[in-house]
Amino acid sequence: MELDERKKKILEAILRTYIETGEPVGSRTVSKYTDLNLSSATIRNEMADLEEMGYILQPHASAGRIPSDLAYRMYVNELLENREENSKSNEEDSDQVLIDRSDQIDQMDQMLQRLAKLLAENTNYTTMVSKPKYKHKKIKFIQLNPMSDAQVLMILVLDNNHVTNRIISLEESVDDNVIAQLNFIINAALNGLDVTEINLQIMQQIRDKAGEYGDLAGSVLESIGEALSAEDTSEIYTSGATNILKYPELSDKEKMASLLTTFEEKQKLQAWVNDDYMDVNGEEHEIQVYIGDESPIESMKDCSVVTGTYRIREGVYGKIGIVGPKRMNYKKVVSTLESCMQQLDDIFKEAPKQIEKKK
Repeated sequence: MELDERKKKILEAILRTYIETGEPVGSRTVSKYTDLNLSSATIRNEMADLEEMGYILQPHASAGRIPSDLAYRMYVNELLENREENSKSNEEDSDQVLIDRSDQIDQMDQMLQRLAKLLAENTNYTTMVSKPKYKHKKIKFIQLNPMSDAQVLMILVLDNNHVTNRIISLEESVDDNVIAQLNFIINAALNGLDVTEINLQIMQQIRDKAGEYGDLAGSVLESIGEALSAEDTSEIYTSGATNILKYPELSDKEKMASLLTTFEEKQKLQAWVNDDYMDVNGEEHEIQVYIGDESPIESMKDCSVVTGTYRIREGVYGKIGIVGPKRMNYKKVVSTLESCMQQLDDIFKEAPKQIEKKK
């Protein structure tokens, strides 16, 4: 059942009032925010219909109504669809975060940490900023170097010039000629391959060619897998975790403890970084809004999460996220995120060679 104009205006009044006050909204309050000139009784009837349709909820008996996740989703979809039309008014409504450009290229880590803090201070919500990671990674070369009779050092270099080392323990000593042969076999099979192209068939072929040293080749391949898994873990900077405490609807002690632990320990935030990460469609400043159960992180199911994707260059992406109550000021948050990502674009375009050195 579609909403008629009257119901849309009443729902919009409930949304705007609840976002501003955090208090359940009654019919008398709605009557002050609409230009329909309706009686409180008529508004109550319309609110009953909206409740039956799933757009509003009554948290307690005899209380006013609050928006449901369905109402927030409708509101956010309209906001995102009209981003261009609303961009000027959005800028006027919000204070823009200005990124310090003085040492941003040589000290990307510090810049992203400061950005997380500035966003938290600007929005009064909790923020997350991930370091850039590569959508595609190709193996540049692998080098095995004997360290002792019992150990070999494996050096893995990817095409983004990221270098990872792993020490492999040997069950028995291996002479330098065998190490040289394994270097040749493994590099011939893996050089230039994207990590997604390395399958069981290729790995078995390497083991077969290694002959009696197939187990050692298997240990090397296992170490490569571990190194690539570590490469997939992105550093995430967070700020303003205690801002969540400002919102009574998120004050449940057990849920609050789980949420604060997520921000502190950060391992669970990888689900946010990786969610749709490999499906970036190239649209500039991709904005995603997760409401309630839509969140990829279990402890954030009572929150809303707004994320933006910034791009250093083709195939190199990072994410910015803002976490708050479902009644967050979406208009300000979306505008602020877009402003930050535009600034990051400008910064990264100014000195691509310096960024490449850093990465």
